[in-house]
Amino acid sequence: MKNKKTTIDDIAMLAGVSVRTISRVINNSPMVGEATRAKVLQIIKDLDYHPNAQARGLAARRSYLLGMIYDNPDALYINNVQRGVLSVCRELGYELVVHPCDMHSDSLTIEAVGFVNRSKLDGVIILPPVSENNDLAGVFEKAGVNYVRLASVALDKAENVVISNDRSAAASMADHLVGLGHRRIGYITGPLGMKSTQERLDGFRDALEKHGCKPDNEMIVTGEYTFNSGAECACELLKNPDPPTAIFASNDEMAVGTIKAARQLGLNVPGDLSVCGFDDSILASRSYPTLTTIRRPVKEMARLATAKLIASIDGREDDARAMNIVTPYLVPRESTAAK
Repeated sequence: MKNKKTTIDDIAMLAGVSVRTISRVINNSPMVGEATRAKVLQIIKDLDYHPNAQARGLAARRSYLLGMIYDNPDALYINNVQRGVLSVCRELGYELVVHPCDMHSDSLTIEAVGFVNRSKLDGVIILPPVSENNDLAGVFEKAGVNYVRLASVALDKAENVVISNDRSAAASMADHLVGLGHRRIGYITGPLGMKSTQERLDGFRDALEKHGCKPDNEMIVTGEYTFNSGAECACELLKNPDPPTAIFASNDEMAVGTIKAARQLGLNVPGDLSVCGFDDSILASRSYPTLTTIRRPVKEMARLATAKLIASIDGREDDARAMNIVTPYLVPRESTAAK
């Protein structure tokens, strides 16, 4: 049979089931027993059968296309998200279409809906900071578009959001620095107005207050989640008459920018200044010294969001409501040391 093009009828004959059952297995329908599903999938694998995507879509009344909407300057973050999404898409037979946008555009919602309609998407994943736009989510809901948002707070129904607990993660970094003996700790926030910025800042402040070392306002500066803004903010903090002994930058790019600024000012990291970040991007393990950071499982969040979205598309409401929260955690490396 491998010498000719395998058809769905061939699969049905070998499995001893109907063509409808084969179609249900291919479309991941819950209306198939596990033993039958396993048997059919093994035959499909043995014969290297690939269903016609167009025919499959017509039969299931869907396109098997998912969209991803984003406006984020961090290319490493976007890459990690795409890898997580695609790992599920490959397994379940979906393709991914991406749509970079301008989150400040007055026509954001119009363009986003147009993207979904033009591409005939079955659903869409929305990344921060665009995911914090409740108007966009409301338009999708009204239009009957399946969507899932990645966020740092529960800003939607359970089936529509995957949450990263950034507040507790930032608190754990503050605990780490205080445990090393640091009391004067600088903090570089992300862009003001973003929920992730506020969650991380609140977690950091709350933890320091519990340790009796509330940060001065002059020890908190605003960055843009970019390398250059991290370097600029670090210079501002370090030129203070009473400079910090540690700086916590709220993403890794800004933390690596902080290390550069410290070196330009003649400071040794971590001997003179401890530096830490957030995200555990590829930069963290490749910087010198390697960066103490918070590992936010971005790929896992993306996988959960994709599985949740497909569950909604399939009508598996209970599955869509599950898989909601991931917890980032501290990864100590060489850039922090005892004071």
